[in-house]
Amino acid sequence: MLGVPRDADARAIKDAFRQLALKYHPDRNKAAGAEERFKEIAAAYAVLSDPRKRAEYDARGHAGVAGYSAEDLFGGIDFEDLFRGFDLGFDFGGRLFDHFFRRRRGPPRGGNIEVDVTLPLEKVASGGEERVRYARPAPCPACLGTGAAKGSAPEACPACGGRGQQVTTRREGSVTLRQVAVCPVCQGRGTVIERPCPECGGRGETETVETITVKIPVGVEDGMALRVAGRGMAAPEPGGEPGDLYVVVRSAPDARFSRDGADLWRELCLSVPDLVLGASLEVPTLAGGRIQVEVPAGTQPDTVLRLRGKGLPEFGGRGRGDLFLRVKAEIPEKPSREERELYERLRALAAKAKRRLF
Repeated sequence: MLGVPRDADARAIKDAFRQLALKYHPDRNKAAGAEERFKEIAAAYAVLSDPRKRAEYDARGHAGVAGYSAEDLFGGIDFEDLFRGFDLGFDFGGRLFDHFFRRRRGPPRGGNIEVDVTLPLEKVASGGEERVRYARPAPCPACLGTGAAKGSAPEACPACGGRGQQVTTRREGSVTLRQVAVCPVCQGRGTVIERPCPECGGRGETETVETITVKIPVGVEDGMALRVAGRGMAAPEPGGEPGDLYVVVRSAPDARFSRDGADLWRELCLSVPDLVLGASLEVPTLAGGRIQVEVPAGTQPDTVLRLRGKGLPEFGGRGRGDLFLRVKAEIPEKPSREERELYERLRALAAKAKRRLF
């Protein structure tokens, strides 16, 4: 599961887990199946990092660890310590164990909310704080979520007696048929509102616009989802936990560069003489300065020049990407008379050289 050899040591196991956990953490990877894959990776690490569990696994395979509960597997692992020093932007501490591995009890959680935030490349490189504005439903402050006007309250539906269902029974010979259907009067709620709240129209909720500050990790990847716990939809039942807010980071278009992970790309348009004879020119960098680039004589179109370490910081503090310059030929569409004469001479020289070879 971690992709390590059978005799891998503790350091190799830890490094493999970190790499895969960063890739599949559900707060970062919103692809279908990412959470299940993350749980499998965490379980594999929990077994292989513990000498006793690892010995049982080596001896009996999956059967050797099948009896362990989530608490047995993960209770002794300090996820926060494993990722100490990593500027992640999402949880790898004690809440992770509670959120992903403990079985939830009680009322259901509220739904999650997803919102995009577009960042310039400079903010991706520096990280820091970003204010995010989003809308979410909240209990109506006028009726406190009941949907009824002030001074009144929802009443039991007279059609179903508050059950939310209508039951009809009939006999066909010796068989009794019982049919249960959603009450058409209260739509299954079990209550009706005679005087709806004028603020929310009886819905019991209104849309509220909130602004929060999100921590952007240095080198945040395009499409990464940052989880803000408890800022999603309210729970559908009293006592339930609210859902989470997922802030999905997008890189803003940039006139200077295009982004590919931690690498940056830029087109470098050169005239034919510069390609033939070579050139020395300056190109902008993300930091705001300019750097001298030497283009060798005889450089061909679509050649890629690499400037090491001039890209974006890699997420997790593992280094820095590169700046790639793709060379393009700049061909004059309407050359002057003098230019045309020079190109004619060059063509004649090329033809003469070709005849000399053959």
